[in-house]
Amino acid sequence: MNIRTSQRTVKLVVAGVMIALATVLSIIKVFELPYGGSITLFSMLPIAFFSYRYGIKWGLFIGLIHGCIQMLLGSGGLRGMSFGSLVGVVVFDYLLAFAVLGFAGLFRNKIKNPAWSFTLGAIVAGFLRFISHIFAGFLFWGEYAEWYFSNEGFEFGAWVLEHISGSALALIYSTVYNASYMLPEIAITAVGAFLLMKLAGRQILDQTQLSANTPGQ
Repeated sequence: MNIRTSQRTVKLVVAGVMIALATVLSIIKVFELPYGGSITLFSMLPIAFFSYRYGIKWGLFIGLIHGCIQMLLGSGGLRGMSFGSLVGVVVFDYLLAFAVLGFAGLFRNKIKNPAWSFTLGAIVAGFLRFISHIFAGFLFWGEYAEWYFSNEGFEFGAWVLEHISGSALALIYSTVYNASYMLPEIAITAVGAFLLMKLAGRQILDQTQLSANTPGQ
């Protein structure tokens, strides 16, 4: 087995471990919304770390696989949808939303401090996932906007419904709903990314591999 094949094998093994870890962590939910979306225990961190460790291209690849697994785990919420909406939700709420976690390696070798470069990359990747969910909510779940803002206990719901309607209302609904779990999820991931690199960066990122595997390799 040559060196190139050996390195690829190692990457595939680590990829499998990171996907499995991300899947397990996604099941450990700190808070779960009743209509989809949850705050988990660092579930984005394994995919983000793999991207930082092995490059964006590999990160996008395992992020996509992780998205497929999340789709299967959440398939119950897709029942009853039209074919077009189903395809759109699968693409934007699962495949694209988790694939973009591969951009967590964006700032490696651009910012010298690994703790900050990984943290910033994880934040950017998390916000890209957030945007993908917003887009899906706007296109495919916007019909629930009026119902959402009319619920009891929503302090500004009446004002929103009085002043905003149509596409703008659907966009605000999707942004508010997804922000309620994605912003804490991004914050948790950022803290985990910073602590991981600060406390164990030298042990888990050997310098020979760090220089050899540039982002996108």
